[in-house]
Amino acid sequence: MQMSGSSEVHLRNSTVSLTTISSSTNIPQGPYFISPTGDLYQAFRLYADTEGAFTQPMGPFDSTLGTYPALPATVPGINTPGVAVPSRLYYTRTASKPLAGVRTGIKDIFDIVGLQTSNGNRAFEKLYPSRNTTALPVQRLIDAGAILVGKIKTSHFANGEIATADWVDYHEPFNPRGDGYQDTSSSSSGPGSGIGSYPWLDLTLGSDTGGSIRGPSQIQGVYGNRPTRGLVPLTNPMPLAPQLDTAGFLVRDPSIWTTAARVMYEDALSFFPQFPPKLQTIYFPLPGDAASDSTEAEANTILLAFLAKIEAFLNLKASPVKYTLLWDQNKPEPTLPPLSVLLNRTYPTLISKEQTKNVRDPFYADYAARYDGRLPFVDPVPRARWAFGDSLPASDQQQDVLPAGNNDTAYCSDSLILYTSGVNILYRNTYLEYVFYLCLRDGRRLTARSSLHSPPTPPFGFDDSQTSIFAEVPDFVVPHNKTDRLLIFALLSVGSAAYNSTITNHTEVLPVSVDIIAARGCDGVIFSFVEALLEAGIVSVPLAGQTITGGEILYK
Repeated sequence: MQMSGSSEVHLRNSTVSLTTISSSTNIPQGPYFISPTGDLYQAFRLYADTEGAFTQPMGPFDSTLGTYPALPATVPGINTPGVAVPSRLYYTRTASKPLAGVRTGIKDIFDIVGLQTSNGNRAFEKLYPSRNTTALPVQRLIDAGAILVGKIKTSHFANGEIATADWVDYHEPFNPRGDGYQDTSSSSSGPGSGIGSYPWLDLTLGSDTGGSIRGPSQIQGVYGNRPTRGLVPLTNPMPLAPQLDTAGFLVRDPSIWTTAARVMYEDALSFFPQFPPKLQTIYFPLPGDAASDSTEAEANTILLAFLAKIEAFLNLKASPVKYTLLWDQNKPEPTLPPLSVLLNRTYPTLISKEQTKNVRDPFYADYAARYDGRLPFVDPVPRARWAFGDSLPASDQQQDVLPAGNNDTAYCSDSLILYTSGVNILYRNTYLEYVFYLCLRDGRRLTARSSLHSPPTPPFGFDDSQTSIFAEVPDFVVPHNKTDRLLIFALLSVGSAAYNSTITNHTEVLPVSVDIIAARGCDGVIFSFVEALLEAGIVSVPLAGQTITGGEILYK
């Protein structure tokens, strides 16, 4: 680019110099800075990471070095790193670049060339140099035009942790919804917090082994998906258990969600022209069910209203499915125990043994070699899980007991299954003795603890959220954004349930979400279904902010 001429314009008492620039290439529209020599530079706006979602903001790709640079920028405020975001005007989405201009945050377990990977651990980040490769899921997004703006926080080595007790190396990101002091869920805490907080962030990439995308999506009231396992090769993210690990998204806009899925999963994502002929529910509320409090009663009303709309849309009547009873009736071997017994230790066994072998052991060895035999600091939760893995014999592994099912060619999945986690209220300022009643696992269930400062234990047990884990089927979170009650109660945000906050001493609202499960490999069925619901006005695009209809986040 070069300057082809200049002139002066006099405005009252000021003189403004105008420069005409000629270029042999098309310059995208948008704001630019110009140097005295005529060089043009795109403008980036620095946004404050007020919710603490990011571990490392990053600059644009340096084509000379072939790397992404870390961005050492801050903005006014206390502990507020700046995230550099380019103008949307620079980008036009095309068939070859369907994600052009989509501002994207990456969970800090995925490698990005030029940046260090922390896995949520300070010692790990300092021990290893910047990466020289980019994880395949991330590279596919880049190739489609996604604009990476930074790496986002994960709990320690992607294990499920509670704020604030379990988070030692880094502070858990803040949950923007409600009173602003609810747990964000984990381990994709940063992706959930970021997409729920910042309208300038369009897409986040997370991982889900035991609920690490679904939990934060439910809590923050955004869309999220645990895909069919194996839909994208997991090259260069840190593993928790390769037999269970998946990569998916947390997002507000379903159209960006589907586009990103087509990009990352490529031809492994199949779409079908018809929706399944059956609609089923798992432990959904029933009309007349007694509620423990007004929050649960409100959530039940929202859920039943949503289910009625789904039934009308599909022209189907939902029927409850009891998978524990189905197992008892269809066990391949009569001597096999109930699911609650059979799978009680499966999840903790897999994640403990696999992560000690694939992550902990090489990490410990490398750290000891550099620091005279010392051990690095690791948060209590992964240490407890790794210790459990050490206690197991080498032969203590699980085996498949059911063959993979065959999908119907017309519908892919013969049914859609809905379940819900209701409204999760978990304050981040309470001592552990006050959270013993809540049973979530890795974003959906945290091990129960019943005494002050009691240590974490392995995540034993089996619940609804794990059906997709062991069946290797897609499990998508859909936030409730519209209910008829909005016309009656102006206090309630759309698709949210009210609760009395002990933080603000006011009535606040939290999102209510539903999960949708389909058969293995039928992810495209759910994506199409959500897009159809969006077009029909049954779901909508949640906003960033205090509620899913927006509003200033209460962090002051």
